[in-house]
Parts: sequence; structure tokens; C-alpha cells
Amino acid sequence: MKLSQLLTAPNQLTLLRMMFIPFIVIDLVAGHYRWALILFVLAGFSDGLDGLLARTLKQQTVLGQYLDPIADKLLLSTMFMVLAILHKIAWKYTVLVFSRDISILFASAVLYAIAGLRNFRPSIFGKANTFAQVAAVLFVLLLEVHPVRWVWIARLTFLRAVFAFTIVSGVHYVFLVGHRLRAHPEGRGT
Repeated sequence: MKLSQLLTAPNQLTLLRMMFIPFIVIDLVAGHYRWALILFVLAGFSDGLDGLLARTLKQQTVLGQYLDPIADKLLLSTMFMVLAILHKIAWKYTVLVFSRDISILFASAVLYAIAGLRNFRPSIFGKANTFAQVAAVLFVLLLEVHPVRWVWIARLTFLRAVFAFTIVSGVHYVFLVGHRLRAHPEGRGT
């Protein structure tokens, strides 16, 4: 990996998004939900902008392909953990999100070590799961800032969507892994 990959505008934005995380946590723990919400929205905006810049400026890098999903998972996992500790999200959602992510990380490492498989693009269910997680966190924070019924309903709806999509995307991932192993020459048993 070259240093030039780290210095591209999209990767710099991704690193900036990762730097938002401790400040969001500080605001959450201090009860400054409005600031936490603002920083979370800025982090989400930077996520969309880094992808757009990478395509527009033709600055797509191998580092960015790994760094962007790591930043997303780090942000969302941290948010779920801290919000569960603060009793703003039920633990069952956090445990489910962490279990799925750790399982996928472990399976990816094993597949890379055993068969050299690297390309793990998110499925449509994985993307739906990520969207549901972002929306759930957004509405959990918004409910703290603006406690009205429609926000409470949206919060509940997206938390239930997180529960469903986490399970569906996890099961789908298991099927994809099985398919990739059967299709890979070393996975056929020689």
C-alpha cells in the first residue's frame, strides 16, 4: 500500500468519520444528544460524500475498499454499544448486531486463510441492514432531542427492522459463503 492512497480525499473523509466517534460518545455520555445527533448526521454525510468523491475523482483505492466498511462498522457498533449502556436501545439489538458482525469477521478471516477468498461485497440484505441500523440510531437520538410520537414510532420500526435484517442478512451470508466455497477450487476437496 502506498502513502498516496491514504492521502486521497475520500480516504481522508473516511478517517475524519472515524475521528468523530469519540466526540459522539463524549456527547452521549454527557447527555448532549443534540450534539451527538449533529455529529452522527455529519458522519453519515461524510460516508456518502467519500463514495461520491472516490467515483467522481477516480480515487477508488484498495485501502478505501477496506477502510470505508471498517469506519461504518466502528461507528455503528460504537453507537449501539453506548446507547445500550445508556438504556436508550435494548441490549437484544446490540447483542444481535455484534454477534452478526463478529461472525462475519471471523468467517471472512477463515475463508481468507483457508481459500484465499477476499471479495466480500455486501448483499442487498446487508445493505438493508446497514440502512436500518443508521435509521434506528438516528431516530433513537432524535427521540432524545424531539420526543414526539412519530419519532417514537419510527424508532421502534427501525429497531425492529434491524432485528429482522440482522437475522436475514446473517443467514444469507451463510448461504453465500457455502456457495463461494463450493465454487472455489480448493473448497471442493481434492
